[in-house]
Amino acid sequence: MPMVSGLLTTPWRKPGIIPGFGLAFGYTLFYLTVIILIPLGALVWRTSSLGLSEFLAIASDPRTQKALQISFGSALMAAAINTVFGVLTAWVLVRYRFPGRRLLDAIVDLPFALPTAVAGIALASLYASKGWIGQIFAPLGIKIAFTPLGIVVALVFVGLPFVVRTVQPVMEELDREVEEAAATLGASRFQSLVHVVLPMLLPSVLTGFALAFARAVSEYGSVIFIAGNIPFKSEIAPLLIVIRLEEFNYAGATAIASLMLLIAFVMLLVINLLQVWSRRRYADVR
Repeated sequence: MPMVSGLLTTPWRKPGIIPGFGLAFGYTLFYLTVIILIPLGALVWRTSSLGLSEFLAIASDPRTQKALQISFGSALMAAAINTVFGVLTAWVLVRYRFPGRRLLDAIVDLPFALPTAVAGIALASLYASKGWIGQIFAPLGIKIAFTPLGIVVALVFVGLPFVVRTVQPVMEELDREVEEAAATLGASRFQSLVHVVLPMLLPSVLTGFALAFARAVSEYGSVIFIAGNIPFKSEIAPLLIVIRLEEFNYAGATAIASLMLLIAFVMLLVINLLQVWSRRRYADVR
């Protein structure tokens, strides 16, 4: 067996510079098991107690399908909007210096600190037909609060920081010499942005999109105040779960939750595969 500083070491593991791997690894497994795996396992176990026919009946219920459609459709739309404006916001914060920049940078984190119920009440007041913003759109026949459009507004509000804070550090590390080299080769600023900058940002942009989407799917507090909560029109799946629990229909609640978990897992898996593909593609280009 090899000797290192007079101590015996196993041939399959080299001593690390930072001690405490075993303790840290054990604590990580314990924490993930208690906080994540056990609750999810309990959810799956409770759902598995249902018969297949009963589970399919709950999954095929028109109200359940519509609530899932509204939740995931609104989450995808909000995540797409946040991706565009989140990258733009990160670009402004990184590439420009202007008075109030630090204040704007701090405001981006406001949805993290603001209670979701407070955000929902504020958004409902602003976007109502007589609110400061809603009264601008009311003469045009556009109603925002208490409609599916209000759900998207609330999800955009809570999800924007995830995109900005994911893209911003990567953008700060970009080497501007690459852009300057592209300019010397005759590329316009738009061409440099599309063919040089955005490919390097693509993995972080997809990560921000995934985080914003996951946050939007699980959002409840801010949505119920602005959605209107009308079945088949503006009722989200988390609200339907709460309704089933209030009806003491625990089987129905866990079945809907399991459906949300399954759909979210599949969609996040696809996004992660796209991230891996984009990283490999960027590495090949480099």
